Amino acid sequence: MLDPVDYILLVVGFAVHLCALVCLLKKKALSKHFTLFLYLSFSIAIGIGRCSILKTAGFTSEAYLYFYFYSDALSTICLYFVIMSLYAHVFSEMGVSKQLRAGAMLLLGGTAGISYYIVAASSDRLLSHFVLELDQNLYFVGLLLTYLLWGAMVKLRENGTRLMQIILSMGIYLSLFAGSYALGNLYPHLPAWRYFYPFINMWLPVSWAYTFLKVPENGRIATARVLVPNR
Repeated sequence: MLDPVDYILLVVGFAVHLCALVCLLKKKALSKHFTLFLYLSFSIAIGIGRCSILKTAGFTSEAYLYFYFYSDALSTICLYFVIMSLYAHVFSEMGVSKQLRAGAMLLLGGTAGISYYIVAASSDRLLSHFVLELDQNLYFVGLLLTYLLWGAMVKLRENGTRLMQIILSMGIYLSLFAGSYALGNLYPHLPAWRYFYPFINMWLPVSWAYTFLKVPENGRIATARVLVPNR
């Protein structure tokens, strides 16, 4: 059964995603950050679907369990495309957008193939375990890609503050989720996980809302300076 804290987290989570979506539209950033719009819209739709199933079938029902994990996997795939769009923004001047898209699809397909191979010989519920394995693997792949992108931006002389803020928030979010997956496998029965995951889910919309409200679109920040010693 859900307690009052669960219901509060559901309502607050829905509200912060909606707020971030409104901030993105208010700042007229839809065309530049369309994948963020899709991710936030999909997250809101997932929240509505979960609340509907909770009301009709209940928290412990099989329908809610399947919907929760399948929708989470689809949300992670959406987040993966958000990361790829950030790569496209960072390397837009190099004319490598087609190569990035091709590489992204190959990496996504490779991650799916590895996930399927891992569970194919060890599970009698192939689809369910494949979705769980793919979800976890995409979080770790996304974490690696985000930090690689951050490292690439640090090597550049100057970068947009808003873009860097979005990438940094992604890195923190994926780090929290990857760490929670690792700890969750070690300590799966800790009651804290019930409230921890909803709090993590709020991080991205809260950080994005702050970014679009407070960080100027044309702001620049120096990320690397080479100091040449006097001779």
